[in-house]
Order: sequence, then structure tokens, then C-alpha cells
Amino acid sequence: MRSSSIVVNALLLLNGTTSLLALPFAASILPLAMAVDHSKFRTCQQTSFCRRHRHGKSKRLYDYRVVGESVLVHRDNGAGVVGAGAGAGVVDKNAGGGGLLSKFSRKLMGGRSDNPPTEGDATIRGPSPIFTAKLANVAPFTSTALTAQAYGNGNCNSQNDFGEELNLAVHLHEDGVARIRITEVLEEGVIRSTPRWTSDELVLNEKEMIGVNEESVQVMSTNPSIMEKLSLGNEEKSNSRDVVEGVVSSLAKRANMKDHSTDNFIVLSYGPSGQKQWQLMLQLEPFAVYFFRGNDDGPPMIVAGTGGLTHFEIRRSKECSGVEGGDGDSKRKLTEKNVDDFDVELGDDEEEGEEVDDRHGGKEIVGYWEDGLAIYADGTREEAREETPSTTEDGADDEELGMDKGEGREQRRLDEEDYDTEDMWEEKFGEHTDSKPFGPMSVGMELTFPASNHLFGLPEHASSTQLKTTVGSDGHHYYKEPYRLYNLDVFEYDLDETMALYGHIPLVVSQSMKTGTAGAFWFNPTETFVDIEETAQVGNVESASKTHFMSESGIVDLFLMPGPDPAALYEQYARLTGRMPLPPMFSLGYHQCRWNYRDEADVYQVHSKFEELDYPYDVLWLDIEHTDGKRYFTWDDKTFPHPKEMQKKLGGDGRRMVTIVDPHIKRDNNYYIHKEATSLGLYIKDKNGEKDFDGWCWPGSSSYLDFTTEKVRNWWADQFHYNKYKGSTPELFTWNDMNEPSVFNGPEITMQKDLLNLNKIEHREWHSLYGMLFQRSTTEGLIQRNEGENVRPFVLSRAFFAGSQRYGAIWTGDNEAKWSHLEIAAPMLLGLNVGALSFVGADVGGFFGNTDAELMTRWMQAGAYQPFFRGHAHHDAKRREPWMFGDETMVRLRRAAMARYALLPFWYTVFWQAGTTGMPVMRTMWMQYPKIPELYSVDDQYLIGSDLLIKPVTSAGATTSEIQFPLSDCWYDVDTMQRMKLNGNGNTSAAITVDSDIDKIPVYQRGGSIIARKLRLRRSSHLMMNDPYTLYVALGNDLKADGTLYMDDETTFDHEKQQDFGVASFSSSWGDNIAIQNSVHIGSDDTINAKATTDRIVERIVVMGVPAEPREIRLKSANSAKATSMEFQYDDSSKILVIRKPGVSALEEWIMEI
Repeated sequence: MRSSSIVVNALLLLNGTTSLLALPFAASILPLAMAVDHSKFRTCQQTSFCRRHRHGKSKRLYDYRVVGESVLVHRDNGAGVVGAGAGAGVVDKNAGGGGLLSKFSRKLMGGRSDNPPTEGDATIRGPSPIFTAKLANVAPFTSTALTAQAYGNGNCNSQNDFGEELNLAVHLHEDGVARIRITEVLEEGVIRSTPRWTSDELVLNEKEMIGVNEESVQVMSTNPSIMEKLSLGNEEKSNSRDVVEGVVSSLAKRANMKDHSTDNFIVLSYGPSGQKQWQLMLQLEPFAVYFFRGNDDGPPMIVAGTGGLTHFEIRRSKECSGVEGGDGDSKRKLTEKNVDDFDVELGDDEEEGEEVDDRHGGKEIVGYWEDGLAIYADGTREEAREETPSTTEDGADDEELGMDKGEGREQRRLDEEDYDTEDMWEEKFGEHTDSKPFGPMSVGMELTFPASNHLFGLPEHASSTQLKTTVGSDGHHYYKEPYRLYNLDVFEYDLDETMALYGHIPLVVSQSMKTGTAGAFWFNPTETFVDIEETAQVGNVESASKTHFMSESGIVDLFLMPGPDPAALYEQYARLTGRMPLPPMFSLGYHQCRWNYRDEADVYQVHSKFEELDYPYDVLWLDIEHTDGKRYFTWDDKTFPHPKEMQKKLGGDGRRMVTIVDPHIKRDNNYYIHKEATSLGLYIKDKNGEKDFDGWCWPGSSSYLDFTTEKVRNWWADQFHYNKYKGSTPELFTWNDMNEPSVFNGPEITMQKDLLNLNKIEHREWHSLYGMLFQRSTTEGLIQRNEGENVRPFVLSRAFFAGSQRYGAIWTGDNEAKWSHLEIAAPMLLGLNVGALSFVGADVGGFFGNTDAELMTRWMQAGAYQPFFRGHAHHDAKRREPWMFGDETMVRLRRAAMARYALLPFWYTVFWQAGTTGMPVMRTMWMQYPKIPELYSVDDQYLIGSDLLIKPVTSAGATTSEIQFPLSDCWYDVDTMQRMKLNGNGNTSAAITVDSDIDKIPVYQRGGSIIARKLRLRRSSHLMMNDPYTLYVALGNDLKADGTLYMDDETTFDHEKQQDFGVASFSSSWGDNIAIQNSVHIGSDDTINAKATTDRIVERIVVMGVPAEPREIRLKSANSAKATSMEFQYDDSSKILVIRKPGVSALEEWIMEI
């Protein structure tokens, strides 16, 4: 986030008396603008687990099959639980709720959500499995054998000693979601005696994860041993072999299998009320999964494991003798010299004893920049390393050959039969060493989306919303590197890259005309690389898209979501990871931020200028300089001596304030937060679990709280109470930054992976959860600080994981004041919305650098139509408050902000709908128009909800824009209210060039919609609370329209606790002589909204697309039997009709008839 102030802290640490006055060179070492230093961040080739498994390098080590004798089918009453555990082919009579077999199975596989988790598997959440089995790795030479022989002590002579078994569990949800969970088989007395750490309880939305009725699941197989078992169950009656063969053959045909044996499959059919809406087909050998919709005859939606890329590196001891953590000096290294002893081929090894590059030249390091570069005692700074252009084997670089971003740029690959054994138990990157005490623990799987060429998701990356190829059989692919998911503070990030950024959501969504909408959630928070590949059509086998997930650790925990459309898929995903709560209304207004407003006088001057210019804004922000020496929860008493009075002053004018609170805690024994956290033992520990971790961030030497632990989260939440956070008031809210976590002197500007939390779990397991858990704890603190816990919080975070939508807003980090960063903002934000993060935004104006009047205007226009709307700037950037660009530009900026404020009722309603349905606020075109394939790749325009189409202007000097209009609806320009002239209809689109000079951002209302606005100019959302509504009715092709308006107190949780809300459902049917009518739903009759009808007045109704002037419009209301004639005006040339002063409430039912 910041770059230069840290040098002050660093230099003052040289000794107790050194000052900047004695260091005249200090000014010369302030940072210059530069691109990201790629040498600070690892590529796949520099990451051992990715290097081992990418491109199928390790596939010969893994060949899984389902062990038929281990198959168990679980029924709630136990009658159908059968398997070898009770004797081959025998039904366990005690397998019911209290039976020994049932208890053991549930302990191993996880209890139902209505039962407490059992000891030994305490973190699994959600429905119990319906199907379990063992997976055996039958590869002739396994990963365990390879590493034992490569690192062993000479006692490894038989490959037969290294068999690998895994547990397979299939969980089926009532909404069609199928969960495939693969874990290690536990063994007493070895390294695998306890389950791997998982994060169900921290991420999953357990209360909505409801299992399918087990009795409605039909399990079918023609495999003789499995058929015999199924036929013995009291409740599970096998179908005749002919019937089952017909089902399996039909599914195999749909999956384009040419040669198959029906005995090699198990089919699970399930659905609501006994309907076979979904079918999950498990292939026994080699193990694979095919996911079908049962109500069509198309190809499978998703296929898992067919490419032979499934791998699970089970935990094993380094020494063959079984002694854990063996002496590294005694390892028997697999080399070119002894490779013949093991019948295995190797790639090139790095030379032992290779000299370490001393990039610091022996200089003393006294601090670090945010970009990870060192600050030296002599006042100079480390220089970023220049990247060497990649070359092909003959030395030609990319530009000479005219290649794309992937072709010819990859570093040397090992041959398919080579095995990489480097860095398995210790891995180095730069000056950092990862001790890896548990050795290789990677998991991975290939997923195929048949008949689909459009994949989305995997945020966060500064790239297009649609995922582009990273591998290709013909050598042609867009990127050379896989998409990387690992939360990182990337200083001045590059665009059009797959490198990791601040957040990590391992969700992929496929959109296809043939298979509809389907998704896969790879539930694994460890570092993950994902390759994307498109395969061409061959014969009658259609083209497909493939993904290859490779994670450093964890388990295989795959949720398959069947859709079949975007609305259904996002409801399914919300039930898995949680729903976005309704934010307070003020947070949807404009936020003014800068690093940093200097003092209280500066705050008052900025606030007063907004007031003077009638420029609407809701929140003023303070960055780190407001604190006492970067100690969070404190104030600098010289620059901000009266924080409560300052907040009260702004609050009296309807504004709020936000202060920054980061996760790094200054190691100062006189700082009360650090002193208490140390005494209570709340910090993350070193790799030995003994000392508090000491890393470098803005305060200098810092420690980091362990937010994976509940007691730490509770303690942190307590710090926001008004009696602890001195100077805070109910008008103060919070900004969580640097929470990837950012550690300036750590590997890749973050923590070492072998650090331990308070439960002795390595940081590698929960790294990408840290930011979300930090935001969660802060959010809980803001709720708990108020009596009755009834005020909605607002917390902005930079880092995130799946489920972060439950805790607040996210922004795209440290962007730049460039047109290219404005252009990438929409694709990045749409990518976040694909990941169900709706409350998102990109900083208006760009954080780094200086913007001019035109760029600022275009960015403010675009920002007004993104969910989170904040202007922000680096302290080295020129001041850029709206009035800093001259009166003409200020008027344009204010007009953009006013458009945002007029639409606040609409925004608020869309946010409520998003929380209720799971559908994103900011939508790709395909989310609303999944039947128009030419819109799938479009990411330079988007929809807010279903009713507003936005096309930001992102290039200098532009006066026109091209827009893809879906022709299944008609569209109205929101400024002129004129219907666009479009040719065609149905499930196609039309590219139309429209005017977009400096005063215009193209925005269109969908025909068939009704949108509410508030048109009175106010200076904040709070002052608009009781303003009347204007309804904009855009008639569709059928002369009908409908829309929703959600209303509550905009601040408290009464809409949940007291059901204090109202929903107005407007509709118009001009052909049926209904100009407009209102149907109202009140949450509870004994609430404010039920009685506040005079505060929700509709003062005007504007109807667009009216074909002819009506003779009369009469109002009928539920409170009056008498019809009243309405005053209206109609313009035949524009086809606009305006009903003035109808005098009706949005909270009462009424009808206006033609």
C-alpha cells in the first residue's frame, strides 16, 4: 500500500540518537515508480510441488482405483450400510444410529450437521457421506517409493512396501451439489496418525448445507461384488442387471466413452422427491467422476480425474526406517549415478553446494520496503533485479519469433518419464528456507468441462474475466504460467498476468450453451496453481475446457455445483460459503480517502469544501499516519488531539469516518495491545513453536496475531469496544489492510510457510484464510461494541478467501493512475463477482501516480457504477479531491456522484437481493443472458443487478463507445430516456456505436424493468432517508415491466431481528390497461416500516416507451374505495409519460389503471 514512510522508522532504528537531519541522503532514496519486481515472487518452475506435477510429469506415480471390497453405502437408519467392515457381503445389523460400524464410519468421514463433530475429525462440517470407499494407488512405482528411495537410508529394497491407500467419501446435497472428499488413511504410530488440518468450520456455511434424503438416492452397479452387496440391503434393492447396464451405457455414451465395461462403474442418482435430477457416475478403475444432469441427454457437466492427473502425496517419513524427521545428511539422494538402481529417470538436479548469491553485498540491513527490497544502514536501498527476457532453446526471444504469451516461453520441462525429487523436505527461495518438516504433501486433480469453451473465476488476478489458456497440446496458449492462488502483497502489480494477488477463491464456473452453467469449488486454502487448457473438437467429441488444480497441501475436497443456470449456481454456492449481509446504506455512498489527511484541520477543510460545493459524500478516511507511531487503536495527539469531537462534527452532518487497523502489531512493550497480546500468548510462533514470530512491516519490528484461533479472534473483537479503543465513537468504522499477511522481510513479502499457529498448524495450511479471519474478527468487534449488538458494521479488507462476502467490502488494492488500470478495473471486479464477492471496488483515480482531469472524470463516472465507490491516493501523488481539477471538471465529477446517490434505493435493493439469492450485484453479461454465447467473453461492459447496463469509457479522447446489446430485451438510454434502435430479437446481440463524449458514460435501463431513484440533491445518504421516490418504468417489448424496492432503517439489524422491513413489488402491463400497481410485503405488522407509510412517498412516475397517450389514468388504493384521476403529461415524440404527485406510498398497495 505504501512505499516511503517506512524509511523513517528504519533509519531511526540505527541507534537511539540518529535522525534524518544527520542523513542528508535520505531524500534521495525515496522510491521511484516501477513495475513489480518479479524476482520477489515465485513461478511454478520455482515451486517444487507445481514443478513436480505440472504437465503430467508425475502421472506415472499415481494410478488410483476404487477397492470394491471397501464400498459402503450409508443410510440414515443404517439398514443399507453394507461392506467388508462387517464381513464381505454381510449387512451389519448394528449399523444403525448407534451401531459400531456406523459410529466408526461417521468418526472417520464426519458427522452430520445436526450431530456434534466427533473426536479425531472435529473440523468436518455438512452432510455425512452417502458413499465411502478406499482408493488404492496401483501404479507400479509410487510417489512414496520414489521419495523413500531418493531420500532413504538404504533400508528401502522393496517397492511393495510403499502401497498408498486413501479414503473416498461422496456427500450429496439436496440442491444437487456433490462433494468429493479424499483423505489419507490414518495409521497409528506414524506421521499419518492424525487427520490433515482442514478449515470447514472457518469457511463453510454449515447451517445451509443440507444433505439429500438418503432414501431417495438410487445406487446402481453391474459390478458383481457390488451388486451382491446392494441386493442384501433391506432398503437398497438393486435394479436388474439389464436396467443398470442400460443406465450405465447411456451415461457412457453421453460421456463419449467408446470402449467401456459397465462393471467398471457405480451410479448414484438423486434429486428432490425421488426425482433423478442428477447422476454421479464413479469410474472404478482408473478412478474418475462424471457429473450429469439426469433430465437431459447432453454430455456431463463436469468430469474429474480422467486425465490421469489426480495425485495425493501422502505424508511419509523422510527415512525408510520410519523414523520421523530423519537426519538430512543421511539421505540417499537419487542421482544420475544411482538412477539405474531404482529403474527411474531423473531430470537435471541443481548442483550441491551451489554458491548463494549475496544480493546485499555485505551491507547491514536495517529495514525493508513494502516491495521486499532492503534498506541499508548507509541510507541506500536495494535495487530491484532486472528480469532477463525468456528465450527459446536456440536463444531467440519472444518478440523476435512473434510468439504469443505462452508459446516458446516456458523454461525447460522434464520429459514425461523424468521425476523431480528436488526440494521435497526443504525448499529455498532467495534468502529464505522452508523447512517442510512433513515433506511433500501436495494434492491435485484435473477437471474437464465438456462442450464448454468459457471458464471464469479463480480471483484475484489482474487479467480478463474469462480464464485464458496456460497450456495447450499444440504449444499455443496465452499465458506461460498457471493461474496462481496465494494471497500476496504485490507492490505495483502488472496487468494481464496470472501471478497471485491479494485474494484466493478456488472457484471455476463454466458457461456453455450445451451444458448450461456449472461450477467446481476446490476447497483448499493452501497455495494453488491452476492450469487452463482448451481442447479442439475431434470427430463427434466436442471441444472442452480443462483445469488442473495443484495445491501444496490439504486434502482433495471438491464441490461440484450443477446449476443449471447462473441463478441456481449462485444459490448453491451461497449455501456452501455463506451470504452477503446487507451493508449499511452509508457504505454505498462515496468514500473520500488519501494517504494521509495530515491533521484535524486538513479533515475539516476537506469536509467543509464538500459541504460548500454540495458534493455528496458519506465517509472520510484516515490512513496509518493518524496513529501514534503506527500503533493501531491509538491517535497521534499532536495531529489528531480531539478524535471524538472530529467524528461528532462529521457525524452531525451525516458523515462517518474510517480508520485503518492492520494485523501487524508493533513490538513495543509500552504499547498496550502488544503487551497484552504477548502476556496472553496470542501471536503466531516461529517454526519451533517457541518464540513469537518477529517480522517487518510499517511499524518496523512486528508480531502477528493468530486469527485462526477463536480466543484470539474474540480478544481482537474486544479491542473495538469504546472503552478500549480510546477516541472511537459509533461514527467510526474500520479498514483492514496488509492482511495477506504482508511481511516486508519475508519470502514473497509474506510469512514463512513453516511458522506455527497456536495449535501447532503450519502457516502453509491457512495462509490464504488469514485475511478473511482478520476481517471477520474486526467485523464481529464492530458489532459487539454497541449495546444490543444491533448496528451494522462496515469493514474494508484487501485480502480474502471464499466466504469473505460475509464480512464486508473488498477492493482491488494498489492500482495506478493510468488508463490501463481503469480499463482492467471492470474485468477484475467482474472476476471478484464471479467468486461471489459483490461489495467490491477499484480505487477511483488510481492509488499510485498522478491523474489528469480527463482520466479522473472517466474514473469517477465508472466508479459511480461499481459496488464500492472510493477515491484514494498515495501520499506522493498530487491532491485529487474533486475540486482540484478546476470548476468544469468538478461539475462533471459531481454529476457522476449525484447519479450514484440518485440510484441509492436501487443499489440498496440489489444488495438485498444479492444477499437473499446469492446472485452477484455486478454481473457479467452471461450471468443475465446465458443463452447468448457471443456475450460470454464480454468484460468491458456489465450489469448492475438485472436492470442497468454499464459501459465505462476507458481510453483517452474517446467520444464514442461500442456496446453489445442483448436483443432479447429492449434498452433505454438513462439520460435521454429514449429507446435504442436495435434490429433483431431473440437470443442474439447487436454491437452498436453510441456517443460517449466527456460528459457521458453509456448507461441503459433494461426494457421490462422498474427502478426507483431519489432525485433531490443532498450531501449524504443519511440526509436522503425520508426523501420521496421517483419510479422509472421502462416498458419492454410486450409493454410490461416490473421491479422491486426494498426498504428498512438502513442502519440496524432490525430487518433481521424484528423483521422490520418492507418490499414493494411494482408492475406495469400497458396492454392490460395497468399503468402501474404496487404489491407490498411487510416483514412484521408491528414495526416502524409497517407504520411509516408517510415517509416512503412516491412523488413522480416516469414511464418510457408508452405507445400512445391514454385518455385517463385512475388511482385505486386499498385505503379508499373511490378512484382518483391522476395528473399526467405525455410527449408523443419521446413516448414518455410522467405522472406527477400521485401521493401514494411505496408501503401501501394501490393500482393505477388506464
